[in-house]
Amino acid sequence: MRLLLVEDSEILCESLQTGLSKLGYAVDVVQDGREGLSYARSNPYDLVILDLMLPSMNGIEVLRALRAEGVQTHVLILTARDRVEDRLLGLAAGADDYLVKPFDFRELVARVQALLRRKYGQKDPLLEVGSLRLDTNDRLAKRGDEPVPLSPREYALLEFLARRAGDVVTRIEIEDALYDQHSLPEGNAVDSAVCRLRAKLEKVEGAPEIRTLRGRGYALITDAS
Repeated sequence: MRLLLVEDSEILCESLQTGLSKLGYAVDVVQDGREGLSYARSNPYDLVILDLMLPSMNGIEVLRALRAEGVQTHVLILTARDRVEDRLLGLAAGADDYLVKPFDFRELVARVQALLRRKYGQKDPLLEVGSLRLDTNDRLAKRGDEPVPLSPREYALLEFLARRAGDVVTRIEIEDALYDQHSLPEGNAVDSAVCRLRAKLEKVEGAPEIRTLRGRGYALITDAS
């Protein structure tokens, strides 16, 4: 999942980028409203986390511009403005959620996960693919009670494919979902990541198969696909 963080506090940016990246999210960070608008227009983000008090263009202006242009990406406002009037203004401008600073990082993560589930039309935080159950809250894959040992990026790739089980996804779509602006893959990095994940899934009885469709991309295949 790829997120955009638009926040002018360098310390908060570093903290959130580090924390979210450790969970397997790809996070782009900008500290200017106008630049944030440009990024949100140009990239297929799963979620935008947006401060309100930004240089060059405030968060409400960014949000209104995105919605006026038909950009439907979910937006979580993250701000120190805690008046009811501010919350109403943000939600009326098109925000999907509103979190006031200071906040607990765990609550931010919970809200991010809830918005991502909403994007994919899912209420249950558990995804079942083949014999595997993916807990999208704890970001773990299990077969029964046994966890499948995956790195954060391997889990992110598996969840990305699981949400599209049976559909073909291209290398470009995988790159857009799993890599931020500072960790763009080189050469056959996506192919290598898929091969590593495939090798681990092949050791798990009943796990879904990652099938390569030459010239098209990859598909996660289960008995139900």
